[in-house]
Amino acid sequence: MAMMAVSSGMALKSSVCVGKSDFMGKTALRQSAAPSSSKTNVSFTIKAAGYDDELVKTAKSIASPGRGILAMDESNATCGLRLASIGLENTEANRQAYRQLLVQTPGLGEYISGAILFEETLYQSTTDGKKMVDVLVDQKIVPGIKVDKGLVPLAGSNNESWCQGLDGLSSRTAAYYKQGARFAKWRTVISIPNGPSELAVQEAAWGLARYAAISQDSGLVPIVEPEILLDGEHGIDRTLEIASKVWAATFHYLAQNNVLFEGILLKPSMVTPGAGCKERATPEEVAKYTLNLLRRRVPPAVPGIMFLSGGQSEVEATLNLNAMNQSPNPWHVSFSYARALQNSVLKTWKGQPENVEAAQKALLIRAKANSLAQLGKYSAEGEAEEAKKGMFVEGYTY
Repeated sequence: MAMMAVSSGMALKSSVCVGKSDFMGKTALRQSAAPSSSKTNVSFTIKAAGYDDELVKTAKSIASPGRGILAMDESNATCGLRLASIGLENTEANRQAYRQLLVQTPGLGEYISGAILFEETLYQSTTDGKKMVDVLVDQKIVPGIKVDKGLVPLAGSNNESWCQGLDGLSSRTAAYYKQGARFAKWRTVISIPNGPSELAVQEAAWGLARYAAISQDSGLVPIVEPEILLDGEHGIDRTLEIASKVWAATFHYLAQNNVLFEGILLKPSMVTPGAGCKERATPEEVAKYTLNLLRRRVPPAVPGIMFLSGGQSEVEATLNLNAMNQSPNPWHVSFSYARALQNSVLKTWKGQPENVEAAQKALLIRAKANSLAQLGKYSAEGEAEEAKKGMFVEGYTY
């Protein structure tokens, strides 16, 4: 299987036509029927198939019915904030104890197909000496890895950010694959109150595309995460407008970088009003806006749409996902939640060894609820009040 890697996009557009959808990993090119009075030299390289088959298999495994992703890739600093909320110090031992609690939850693989890890966790073992990665694999959960290096100010923008981490990414992703990771995550953000500027949109989309291409070359399925922050008082139509622009730019650059669409997963924000907007949207409205945008911007070759929760309450995120699965979709529409899966877990655990089993049951409750939502069978009846509380944090970072 081969894919075109084009050195001059304009030259290719004017001289050849794609005979088969360029969303596919295998393309056939034919000469254009349009007459030409002069010869045009087109230079291109052929990219070896490499990991293509494995990438497709991994992506399909993660995008399997009734399952989604547990995002547990908080940086050590952010994990420390989580631990501080229950009165624990930010030490490696405490981080290990919490992450061990998550991955060792009995039966988690029934509802969770992938787990995004922070680098420390990827190389970490449980207290009894078993690698965290192996614990996940034993549960048929695919290990993933956060590969970006965080957000920094974007010079020349309207107080916006860009995501760093491309330097050295090829060697890092190769090492992560060797350690057992099979997919990757790169989170970049767009702020609606700050514009967004054209510069910020282009930088976000291009960075995601370069990361995706590099990850696939190392055998990792890239999760493409263009997060539209909830910050702001804007309505749902403004979110739709900005998300349309961001998603269009992202897939444009993914194609330019010869990314195999069947070997990626998209992790977008749901189309919702800003957190400060007085007019709230129902799950049905969120589903309508979000699915319409997906149909307009995302090729059906992409196997899975794994939504982030972005500060929604646990129940709100699950209700919205459930509304999107009331009829068949071209993609697996599921979840990749962090706070919306872990909030109740942390508060149940409280850092006490005797609470581990109860905390794991709390995780299973949330994982099962979202599993049902992925199948379109969830009901919020009987949900605890704590699970209905919003978790939005202005300017939230990982």
